[in-house]
Amino acid sequence: MYIPRKALKQIENLEQKGKVVVIYGARRVGKTTVLKKYLEDKRDYLFVTGEDIFVHEFLSSNSIEKLKNFIGNKKLLVIDEAQCIPSIGKNLKLIVDHIPDIRVIVTGSSTLDLTESMNEPLTGRKHTITMFPIAQIELCDIENQAESKARLDERLIFGSYPEVIVLKGNDARKENLHELVSSYLFKDILALEGIRKTKKLVDLLVLLAFQIGKEVSHNELATQLSMSKATVEKYLDLLEKTFVLINIRGFSRNLRSEVTKTSRYYFCDNGVRNALINNFNPLSLRNDVGALWENYLVIERIKKQNCLRQWSNNYFWRTYDQKEIDFVEERDGKIFGYEFKWGKSDVKAPTLWQKTYPDASFECINQSNYFSFIT
Repeated sequence: MYIPRKALKQIENLEQKGKVVVIYGARRVGKTTVLKKYLEDKRDYLFVTGEDIFVHEFLSSNSIEKLKNFIGNKKLLVIDEAQCIPSIGKNLKLIVDHIPDIRVIVTGSSTLDLTESMNEPLTGRKHTITMFPIAQIELCDIENQAESKARLDERLIFGSYPEVIVLKGNDARKENLHELVSSYLFKDILALEGIRKTKKLVDLLVLLAFQIGKEVSHNELATQLSMSKATVEKYLDLLEKTFVLINIRGFSRNLRSEVTKTSRYYFCDNGVRNALINNFNPLSLRNDVGALWENYLVIERIKKQNCLRQWSNNYFWRTYDQKEIDFVEERDGKIFGYEFKWGKSDVKAPTLWQKTYPDASFECINQSNYFSFIT
């Protein structure tokens, strides 16, 4: 079963001569599937994977002649898992600068090395696409609204990785998510020199799983994990760069009382979060529905922004006397505030928010109106 992905159209729009299209995303989100779908009606291309060490001799050679011999007369070069290839950025620069009419598409399951190796060499020569687990806005192509709403509980519990969505039965979904967490989630992090303590990464994520929607203290995490603050911050940064977590910071423009120096962390997928704490109980038996709802809405909104190429700065808003708004978007010179409630009760914007940002909008997102918010 193929689920249409917005990234496919983005590749079509961005691919051009002399440019590199870089597709980032966690492992198993469907990057390779999208590439193969894109190549179905293409000819004259070369497809390789960076996990094949035999291609390293050519694609990390820094030799124009070796690169030309490797590509031959192909007009499209596609490299899957490019982050595995040393000096890939410099070699891609050589390719686009010295091979006329070449088009290049690469994928990476991590921005750990790929961004640093590409940013400077490929300045002005690349377009970037980020892929997340399947977005509700993408599922609208294969489900009607009633079907999607009927599956809301399922999505809150099991998330939306492609394989999880197409699997039948909750036992199969649990098995898949546990395999994802144990075999793929930390693969890129553990490949780095000096990162060996998988248990510490899991322990860190479990602590964060119980702090969704709350500001996170790096000092407290370090104390609870018997680690240094610097190590905790390093791990958090790596978990962001491998698309496990998303970091949202505090919004402030006017008040000294606004919290700006702390972060809230959200999981890129609810299913991964629940697999880490080993809790796939139905919503009726859970005490964390509010956290699941907030995490779901935040990540689905970010997926929507990403699918629509809608550029936005995302924040939360809170003051030291506990006035808060769950999610704030700043785009096109305007400010939009959103409060997330699982129940149907409506809420009003904090008075201080209204006084401080009189031109900002505010909306309570609940089960009755969430669909338009994420699609």
